[in-house]
Amino acid sequence: MFVDTHCHIHENDFSLDVDQVLENAQVAGVTKMICVGTSVESSQQAISFATDKEGIYASIGVHPHDTKGGYDINAFAGTSNKIVAVGEIGLDYFYTNSPREVQIEALKAQLAVASAHDLPVIFHVREAFDDFWPVFDSFPGLRGVLHSFTDTKEQLDKALERGLFIGVNGISTFSKDDVQKAMFDAIPLDRMIIETDAPFLTPNPFRGKVNEPAFVKIIAEYHAERRDISVEDIATATTTNATALFAI
Repeated sequence: MFVDTHCHIHENDFSLDVDQVLENAQVAGVTKMICVGTSVESSQQAISFATDKEGIYASIGVHPHDTKGGYDINAFAGTSNKIVAVGEIGLDYFYTNSPREVQIEALKAQLAVASAHDLPVIFHVREAFDDFWPVFDSFPGLRGVLHSFTDTKEQLDKALERGLFIGVNGISTFSKDDVQKAMFDAIPLDRMIIETDAPFLTPNPFRGKVNEPAFVKIIAEYHAERRDISVEDIATATTTNATALFAI
């Protein structure tokens, strides 16, 4: 069994047939998936999409790129038992689509919602850890995952020290950076969760195609081979981790 802890197949611009995508996931052994909000509208779509589907859950949040347009998610929190996380939220200084000060205030406001409702957090952090860690550390008791983590071993260690999980996706299968590959190999199995970020970041050998939750299995197979362990070991560990973090 696999869990896709991060996908966006609920959004209106997802180009594949959803019913077929869900069937493909089932065939691949992906029994649960979390549809992750990136805006107020996307968060509402995630809740609606998950409502009547077994094994599908929602996360509510406003991506740092979109925070300049507003980031009030408080009205959603507590409205559905399908909501299992706040995210994806964080800081992105690679593209400053929203001003840095707005991103920081949005992060704080959304972390307050997560704390108030005792929800784990799905973090998006890109080239912004110097500002991110002080904000994170100001909210005691937070738990969550660094989504699509591709940063340094130093930042990995800081995340692990804080009890965070690490989200690994298709990037790990096509990275040509040996230092980055070594970082992925250093993620402890008891802190790793797998995600697709579908429809983005399609893993090898399907680069160029639209990503979908079924491809979680391909990511697992890649890391099983890298670590010289069985796919079942990866599946068991990452599913256990996802189940514990998101209470699903």
